[in-house]
Amino acid sequence: MVWFWLKKVSTYLLVLVGLSILIFIIARVVPGDPARLALGPRTPEETVQRLRQEMNLDKPIYLQYVLWVRGVLHGDYGKSLMSRRPVSEDIREYLPATLEMVLLSALIMIVGGITLGILSAKFSDTWLDGVIRIISYLGIVAPAFVWAIIFMFAFGYLFPIFPITGRLSYGIIEPKFITGMYTIDGLLSGSFNTAKDAFMHLVLPAFSLCLGGLAQAARITRSSMTGNMTKDYILAQNAYGVPEGVIFFKYLLKPSLIPTVSILALDIAALFGQAFLVELIFNFPGLSKYGIQAMLNKDINVISAVVMILGLVFISVNIIIDIVVAFLDPRIRLMGRSA
Repeated sequence: MVWFWLKKVSTYLLVLVGLSILIFIIARVVPGDPARLALGPRTPEETVQRLRQEMNLDKPIYLQYVLWVRGVLHGDYGKSLMSRRPVSEDIREYLPATLEMVLLSALIMIVGGITLGILSAKFSDTWLDGVIRIISYLGIVAPAFVWAIIFMFAFGYLFPIFPITGRLSYGIIEPKFITGMYTIDGLLSGSFNTAKDAFMHLVLPAFSLCLGGLAQAARITRSSMTGNMTKDYILAQNAYGVPEGVIFFKYLLKPSLIPTVSILALDIAALFGQAFLVELIFNFPGLSKYGIQAMLNKDINVISAVVMILGLVFISVNIIIDIVVAFLDPRIRLMGRSA
């Protein structure tokens, strides 16, 4: 099993190296001089040249990559041309906001999607199944930014229940920095009013993000469970008189969740990418909005850092899901032992 997991991790590391090379090259072949864009068209050429030297843009591209990787391994992504601060400081400020929103969205997606899928399979071909399937279709066909606009209009204007911009309401003091996630920091520091307000600001963006993945998880769970209901081992349990509840939750649910968990891995990791437009709509100061601004300003250090972080998130989520699937499916563990 150790050798099996080492091979998987090494594969992910190779993917990460390939991603670093790809994004580094793309960020530098896009038309436009980052130094000139940062300083403006009227800046003297001598000043622009000094900035190019500071950014190592005057060196061969392979040497630029080596210097960039060396800095990344030491936590140094260079300096942002937008904020004039080290990129690592900006990431420390913006990443917790997006991470907080994505974690809540992932929790809703997992619990809601699997629960709706189980209910749909349990009451297959009933009115409840029909309602859940309609909700699933709507969640899949409409992208996250459409739901963001709908929720903003419905719950921000028609029924003003939730706040629709920012992370905190006016007059609410930021909690002491512990994790950077306001709900958790507010609870840990005893600022319960701040934690509540921060959570209210997260609800609409999180629901906007998760509906597509939630709907897909519900459909896959239902399809997998209804398909497994006709398998021989389930029919044998019924013939032996095993209680229906035991069959459903012990023998049917566990193998049926394997495809759902595999799809959820991609959906959870994709939440970071889908958050770009959602954060812009809700004016949410997170990493995705920061990345969009960097792309518009051709801030190559920020672009490279944001994409690498997204790559790390994809890899981390996939490793976790591989472990969960190995727990659900004994065949994977046996394959690892035989390898």
